[in-house]
Amino acid sequence: METNTTTLAEYLFNRLHQLGVDSIFGLPGDYNLQLLDYVAPSRLRWVGTGNELNAGYAADGYSRIKGIGALVTTFGVGELSAVNAIAGAYAERAPVVHIVGTPVRQSQESRALIHHTFNDGEYQRFDRMQEHITVAQALLTDHRSAPAEIDRVLQQCLLHSRPVRIAIPLDMVSLRVPKLALESKLSLPLPSRQPKIEEKALNTILDRIYSAKKPVILVDGEIRYARIVDEVDHIVRATEWPTFTSGFGKSLIDEDIPNVYGVFTPQHRELFESSDLVLCFGPHFSNTNSFLYQTVPREDITISIHATSVQIGSEIIRDLPANCFLPQLIGHLEMDKVAKHNPKLVHPKSVAPPEVSSGDLVSQVGGFWHRISSFFREGDIVCAETGTAAYGSNDFRLPPKTRLFKAVTWLSIGYMLPATLGASQAQHDLIARSEYHDLRDARSILFIGDGSFQLTAQELATIIHRKLNVIIFLINNDGYTIERCIHGREAKYNDITPWRYLKGPEFFGAPTEGEYAAHTWQVRTWGDLEQALTDERMLNGKGVRMVEVFMERLDCPPPLDKVLAAQIAREKREQ
Repeated sequence: METNTTTLAEYLFNRLHQLGVDSIFGLPGDYNLQLLDYVAPSRLRWVGTGNELNAGYAADGYSRIKGIGALVTTFGVGELSAVNAIAGAYAERAPVVHIVGTPVRQSQESRALIHHTFNDGEYQRFDRMQEHITVAQALLTDHRSAPAEIDRVLQQCLLHSRPVRIAIPLDMVSLRVPKLALESKLSLPLPSRQPKIEEKALNTILDRIYSAKKPVILVDGEIRYARIVDEVDHIVRATEWPTFTSGFGKSLIDEDIPNVYGVFTPQHRELFESSDLVLCFGPHFSNTNSFLYQTVPREDITISIHATSVQIGSEIIRDLPANCFLPQLIGHLEMDKVAKHNPKLVHPKSVAPPEVSSGDLVSQVGGFWHRISSFFREGDIVCAETGTAAYGSNDFRLPPKTRLFKAVTWLSIGYMLPATLGASQAQHDLIARSEYHDLRDARSILFIGDGSFQLTAQELATIIHRKLNVIIFLINNDGYTIERCIHGREAKYNDITPWRYLKGPEFFGAPTEGEYAAHTWQVRTWGDLEQALTDERMLNGKGVRMVEVFMERLDCPPPLDKVLAAQIAREKREQ
């Protein structure tokens, strides 16, 4: 066998491993089985999930921690099951590689009537479906061009931080291709300097910065995709200007910095409205990431740094990649010309949680999210599911080197349990590479409602099987509380079947003894919560630990409380 060649499947998987993928998610199917034979030889770890949708969610969660994630599904039935997850990754800038094993080329070319099709000989419908939710696609049909096609698509995945799709026919999996390209790492194209454009933007922005008397900084979640986290951190520290994040941007900036004041909520609007400059980095102004647009700063006072452009007021200056432009801005910034602005703001970490009694029932309005922040450690990955948990997480006080992530726009409920599987696996893989904050042990902590948990509960089994270090706080508020707040607070369609959630770990195979024995707690009062959080098995145990926290069905954090109040007022008017 030629030593300067490799199989097409090994080429793809080795390229993924070079990019940082150590674990790949998915489910076997008859059109991808031979493809999966090459996962282990390529030094990747196979993580089989309960279904393809969950594999997509897990790959998304993995990518948000590791920088890229991947899943393998079979043609048709498998890939369509994953489509919702791929769409969510597209909406929220998660770089996910979706690999699809397809029928042999002869079947496709002859329009054979085979299973997993519509039995009409048409094979391209699935390709066209995914064109709308992936930034690049490769339909491999020729082994000569296949390696270059794989590299092209992977480059687009990283460049745009969005999903891509690679379809490999069954009869091409083992074909030999040159492996010379693997000797060079796949790199992103370097931006060319645009002197005139850059000079115009720099001069305008520096003038605005130097003339500002009451500036503020807003950090949003797309700084991760734009690869400017370090640059934004530098500007926040150097200027000492009051800084806020969005829910999407929370944890991307160290919350211990004295001038970082947490999430920008409607209560801070007056500060922003009275400012003469808002420096906004990585904006992602969906309605659910901006409190129904209440926290979108005024255009006339805002300079927005996007991934590839700068917007100054209403003018958009294009072709300025942020990771190239921001270092230039920092290099030209003369700090002695920058005004200090210290409005009378209280740093969130100096605020004590509300006073409670140990016998009082746990509640969100009673400060649950604030109080539980003392449980977090450096290196934790904290995941908050769509619903009350996502909004409540805005109140977390996070230690340095802690990562919070949650869905902010796609909001497909059930996403976060398998996403936690992916994030925890990424954490595990980074620790194995000695690339995780110099830590050798870390936790992933999930906050999820009972309704969301029921959608994807089977991935608890995968977390257990993988021996991942995951703590689950299940908020049992008797149904879809976020939906009750929006509409139908007493409607039957917002009810769910009550489960015995704490029997879940044992049902899904968790050991009852030994190092990875699962432990569970039931919490109704603040005293119960304190006992759970200080239990030695919770603090220093391994594997799955699960806490069921009971709350009232209409107990909700801001801004859902106002939505609920508006619904009640509307009902009274209609009586």
